[in-house]
Amino acid sequence: MSLQQIDFSKVINDEQVYEHVMANYDQLGKDWIAHQWKWMNAVYQAFKDHYKYLIIISLVEKTLQFYDQMNIKLTYDQFYSKSYLQIDKFNISELCEKLQLPKETVRRKVLELEKIGVLKRIKKQIIIDRSTFSFIKPENQMKYTSRYILLVSEILSKEKLYSKKLDTKYVENILKKNFTSTWRWFYKMQIPTVIGYHEMFEDLTTFHIWGTVCMNQAFNYSKIFEDKNKNKNKKNSLDYINFHKQVAKNYLDFNTQLIRGKKIITNGVSAMSISDMTTIPRATVIRKCKFLVKTNYLKLNDKKQYVLSTFNIKRVLPHQKIIFKDKAKFLRKILNLCMVS
Repeated sequence: MSLQQIDFSKVINDEQVYEHVMANYDQLGKDWIAHQWKWMNAVYQAFKDHYKYLIIISLVEKTLQFYDQMNIKLTYDQFYSKSYLQIDKFNISELCEKLQLPKETVRRKVLELEKIGVLKRIKKQIIIDRSTFSFIKPENQMKYTSRYILLVSEILSKEKLYSKKLDTKYVENILKKNFTSTWRWFYKMQIPTVIGYHEMFEDLTTFHIWGTVCMNQAFNYSKIFEDKNKNKNKKNSLDYINFHKQVAKNYLDFNTQLIRGKKIITNGVSAMSISDMTTIPRATVIRKCKFLVKTNYLKLNDKKQYVLSTFNIKRVLPHQKIIFKDKAKFLRKILNLCMVS
């Protein structure tokens, strides 16, 4: 068997990925927001409790880390070939430190997971019984993630930084073929990200609701932005900060947008719609939205719909710029893996 030679001139680094993602955010923003929102929805759907799922994937990530240390590599099909997963030993203090949660909260959630049979202790073994809950296989998430990776690769290709032509199916196959490595990288990106939002919004349900408003607004604005540029020879490009400034600006005054002579109303999203989209109970949505309005993350328009405030630019965006460094690391690893595969 011949040894594979790596052409290091074709390898990209974290900073290249980060800079180009931030500089071309108008082409990536809504897709990233949708990517994260869909993941948060899957997190919530498993137990109707974000934290229980975070505990489970934290334990899985620790086990994947052990696999990596022992050079154990499993494909997606191999990893999910059994209805249970034996995990590495853990303690409550370790989980508390990783998830930045109070000890009593983590202990209660772990006991609840044991009570419903998700976590089981059999002699000296600790297992996760996958048959006791749904949404464990990230089948759909891998498609969403592959699509986003493809979009980033296309931007890097235009800048002559990435030479391999990819498609979504190819990226998805790379993720599945190298599953225990790639999905550990994914969890190492996602877990700190959502824990950071937990600290900012005081709980993940509040963040999930805020993220739903953010996604609605970003998608609506992207349609307006694309329509404005449809008949222009050169498309105006917005970087990360200016994209979000424009999203907030176009909603704050609750005015209509004039697009090609036609008035387009910039709608927010109602509490009922948020509940329908997330399956979070409507009473909970209303209570959390009141908190978000009180803390100036959201505002109500004249239709009693929720929209983002400009406060998000001052508070949320600096935090996102930090966590996007982790996103750049994940993207760089996958793109380089695709390059050499």
